[in-house]
Amino acid sequence: MLCVARICLFTVSLFSCVLPASAMAVNRSKPSVQQMLGQKLMLDLRYYCAKPPASGQCRTAMTQLPPELAALIRDYDIGGVILFAENLSGIAQTIQLNRDLQAAAAGSALKLPLFIGIDQEGGRVARLPRSLATSFAGNMAIGATYAEHGTAFAATVGQVLADELLPLGINVNFAPTVDVNVNPQNPVINVRAFGENAQQVAELGAAMTAAMQQRGMIAALKHFPGHGDTEVDSHLGLPRVDHSAEQIRQVDLKPFADIIKQQAPGMIMTAHIQYPALDSSTFVSKDGETMLKPATLSAKILQGVLREELGYNGVIVTDALDMAGIAKFFSHTEAVVQTFAAGADIALMPVKLQHPGELSALAELLEALSAAVANGDISPTELAASYQRIVALKQQYPLLPQAVSNAEQLAQAEAVLGSKVHRAHELALAKAALTQVKPAQAAWPFTLSDSKKLLLIMPDQLKAQALASALQHYSQNAFEIDVISLQQTDLSRVAEQIATADLLISGFIAPMQSLADIGGMDDMTGIANIAAAYERQTQQYETLLPLISAQQKKHIFLSLRAPYDISRYGQYAGVVLASYAYNTAEDVTAISAGNATYEALAQALLQQYPLTGRLPVTVAGYND
Repeated sequence: MLCVARICLFTVSLFSCVLPASAMAVNRSKPSVQQMLGQKLMLDLRYYCAKPPASGQCRTAMTQLPPELAALIRDYDIGGVILFAENLSGIAQTIQLNRDLQAAAAGSALKLPLFIGIDQEGGRVARLPRSLATSFAGNMAIGATYAEHGTAFAATVGQVLADELLPLGINVNFAPTVDVNVNPQNPVINVRAFGENAQQVAELGAAMTAAMQQRGMIAALKHFPGHGDTEVDSHLGLPRVDHSAEQIRQVDLKPFADIIKQQAPGMIMTAHIQYPALDSSTFVSKDGETMLKPATLSAKILQGVLREELGYNGVIVTDALDMAGIAKFFSHTEAVVQTFAAGADIALMPVKLQHPGELSALAELLEALSAAVANGDISPTELAASYQRIVALKQQYPLLPQAVSNAEQLAQAEAVLGSKVHRAHELALAKAALTQVKPAQAAWPFTLSDSKKLLLIMPDQLKAQALASALQHYSQNAFEIDVISLQQTDLSRVAEQIATADLLISGFIAPMQSLADIGGMDDMTGIANIAAAYERQTQQYETLLPLISAQQKKHIFLSLRAPYDISRYGQYAGVVLASYAYNTAEDVTAISAGNATYEALAQALLQQYPLTGRLPVTVAGYND
């Protein structure tokens, strides 16, 4: 249950946190069609340029709310915004930005507070600076602790995420991801999932949801009806899942069904994925191609399955509508009309507003949506019901921080973000998740204590530095540590480096980063560079491995993301560990400040604690 006192005070003192008493009262008059539609939009304000950029693409981070964007929120009764890493440069700045956003909403006719959302999953997807906020190792790391700790870490992570986001003024976390990752080739989910067992995913997802919502944070389960068996990233295309109806209900839908019954999640996010066993109807794309409807645009899936079959009465929010899984086939207006007609309550990132020349697009969208209501393409009855669901959720949760003044809010946030207690939880998860895959539950054939000269072969210099610093910090004996970065182009010394090392520790990150990791569709140019770099790293690594084997060197392999790569690389090492995480803080040498994965790895390599993690997915050749 939410804090009763906070709920009771909601309607009385909601806006006293940021506004004078004259602006406190929520408008109780009947809203217009356009006002209800405005509440159904959740805008992306990641970038904003004061003038249209000459290149045509704005890349100026929006860290202060421009008056013209504040006016849009106020004048069109916008319901919410989503924040990205670019919006968040520090605690004081983030608090001020969110206070300004809420002040703009309070100046609207409806005076309803904003949903302010973020993708703070932990692991691969975390938007707040890792040196600032506790980010954790992610869902698959939590899944690796299940055998020993049950749902304890899921609950702890959910609580800490809520406790750190709420003082900043962020009230919706697009988490947990409850996709069941049954496909080792999944490029976008993999370690964002708790694992491949639907029952365990359901239990862990329920524990995290409960923890967040009990602290006052709205949880948003994703990606309905399941993104766990795809080989296409819906940022880049339109995935299709050909599971039978029975398999869908036993695997893909089970976490959603269980958590709906147990925890009443505030939001559920749709997936841009085709599920022909759930809906085989078609649409004609903007290029004239006939295609199966994706879940985001399917009334059979959103209304028939989610609402009627699973009994979900909360708010349905789409995944980002600029993703290729939707935007490639629809104009932005058509996509919003179609998803509202299908039963979605909130359209996430429906239109770009990155410079003054684009701001008119919001009015044009709302005019088109109003026309769709007038002509029956969007049901007026369903529009009113959807609006009421949004208002009900806003009344259920305390969307504004408890602190009355900016100074009080800042003090509360500084006291909790990245606190010693939270950092201890972060390290505890990283250590509990760490899994010894080879040798299976047996003594190691060699130890670091027998070695003086170590060679680290890592994806880049920063990760090598993070591990080296942690090793030197936790070891009682000083090591001589040499480094090979898989990004370096000069490999003329590698044979000598391998030959002179007593022991090699190599780490690899697979698969490559996805658009979800780094932000979204605005990063399309960058993802091409990442793909090229990843291909070079793979080639470099696979060139070095035979050299290590040929010299019969003692070798420890670290699987730093999805453990499926152990099937490919585990054969080259006598010891194989899986961490399910690889991220570093801005200062890679810092201890207890965002480098928990490398601290846990260093202590494990030094054999300073027992490794109790268990693979939460099948790795061919090891636990299959």
